[in-house]
Amino acid sequence: MVRRFEAVIFDFGGVITASPFEAFNRLEAERGLPQDFVRRVNAANPDTNAWALFERAEIDAATFNTRFAAEAAALGHALEGSAVLAVLSGSIRPAMVSALDTLAGAGYRLGCITNNVPSGHGAGMARSGDKADAYELVFARFEHVIESSKAGVRKPDPRIYLMMCEKLGLEPAACIYLDDLGINCKPAAHLGMHAIKVTSGEQALTDLSAVLGLTLG
Repeated sequence: MVRRFEAVIFDFGGVITASPFEAFNRLEAERGLPQDFVRRVNAANPDTNAWALFERAEIDAATFNTRFAAEAAALGHALEGSAVLAVLSGSIRPAMVSALDTLAGAGYRLGCITNNVPSGHGAGMARSGDKADAYELVFARFEHVIESSKAGVRKPDPRIYLMMCEKLGLEPAACIYLDDLGINCKPAAHLGMHAIKVTSGEQALTDLSAVLGLTLG
């Protein structure tokens, strides 16, 4: 029997790991800032702000630090970019890692598309080059990983999804895509992928299990 899907493509932060927005909210609480302030800064001029430029590796960390601080100040609060980068490393969801192994064992090909910043190792969120690093152990499970900071293009640009399809040698319709941001799911769905918006690890695995007829998590 020919199955409908051949590959499952994952976002990293907020899917394999807990959402970075949770870490941002903790930082905001510590600094006495309004909740979701970091998201508000990053939503302003979303293609040309410090965050977008850094995810495409068009500026370095020092420039990001000062540009983000200026953008935060323009919105009425003091927050340096370096503080935001310091909390980026999210906690890995063990059930998601287990699901990767189950999918691979069932013959599905695995990919990862991550918007990240060029600070650190691997996905830009792992903090060392040690192959035993927990993040490295997860990334080793993917056949292909596309990082925005290395590709020079970031989600939701459709090109980054097509880059993954080309690497896998598959049409978009043969792929499932999971992301915690609806804006990143839309272009994947438009290209023909089956997109799953992730609101929690449990929900993601429930929805993916239903699509594939495979028990995950």
